[in-house]
Amino acid sequence: MLTLIIFIVVLALLFDFINGFHDTANAIATSISTRAMSPRFAVLYAATLNFVGALLSSEVAKTVGGSIANPAEIDNGVQVVIAALVAAIIWNLLTWYYGIPSSSSHTLIGALAGAVIAGAGFESLHMSGFLKIVYILILSPIIAFAMGFLIMYLLKYIILFSGNKSRSKLNRMFRTFQIISAGLLSFSHGGNDAQKAMGIIVFGLVAGGYHTNLDVPLWVKISAATAMGLGTSIGGWKIIKTVSKKIMKIEPVNGFASDLTSSIVIQTSTAMGQPLSTTHVITSAIIGTGSVIRFKDVKWATVGRMIMTWLITIPISMVLAFVLYKLFFDLF
Repeated sequence: MLTLIIFIVVLALLFDFINGFHDTANAIATSISTRAMSPRFAVLYAATLNFVGALLSSEVAKTVGGSIANPAEIDNGVQVVIAALVAAIIWNLLTWYYGIPSSSSHTLIGALAGAVIAGAGFESLHMSGFLKIVYILILSPIIAFAMGFLIMYLLKYIILFSGNKSRSKLNRMFRTFQIISAGLLSFSHGGNDAQKAMGIIVFGLVAGGYHTNLDVPLWVKISAATAMGLGTSIGGWKIIKTVSKKIMKIEPVNGFASDLTSSIVIQTSTAMGQPLSTTHVITSAIIGTGSVIRFKDVKWATVGRMIMTWLITIPISMVLAFVLYKLFFDLF
């Protein structure tokens, strides 16, 4: 059992590491696109604030660790976690390889649900908790799009009424603002995304009898925060390219508006203890702000392919984890 627990911790930290470089684009794509920061500085900046944000919260981890299923009531909960993590890692690597900004959150939540059904039966799945998480995952991008549209709309009229006609001055000013907003977004990203790996580790610890509640031990926080920070420092350049160039041309003003919008949505969800997809939120905010500037310039074909990936991630992750559990632990 101890060997399996160690294996779970390694897998969870690997998932967190992959999550870091998979989701680097979330916090810095707009800043790199507008040249507010150099790519190297932006990645290190995001990595540092991801680490800090990951250390300062644990409510999302408790939700992941106990809302989908009760780890104390599942006899083979350790095996369930292993199947879920392997499935989540596989899907994350596939989407990273093809440069698709899919959701690590959707992947992990779907994989955990599928593994629970495979290992403990459908009755062990806390359907109300699972559906609440899915509801937030679906609703948050819609809110981000609407809020991004509104914030960009207000900024547009503030700029018009201010009488500042110099495009170069506006760009310089908002590039400076972007450094601040990108930092806030990186901090927010760490505070929500790293919590999922913490929650899955706690799930495994409780299932294996090495922990008695959903509180996150300090060593788990530090380990997950470090893995997230290290992953971010590598940088997911394929996804950065998709987010920064293939959705629409990002200007400093809507880059700032997108970062600010995303930070508000993510911080609100974190305060509620609810996991969400930072990828979906940030991409939706970019689309919302860009729609105000030039609706026709948004590359809707790319957006459509991304939305399709979002829609299939949870069911594919559930099926993949279900199949992996049966292969690993039922057949062999």
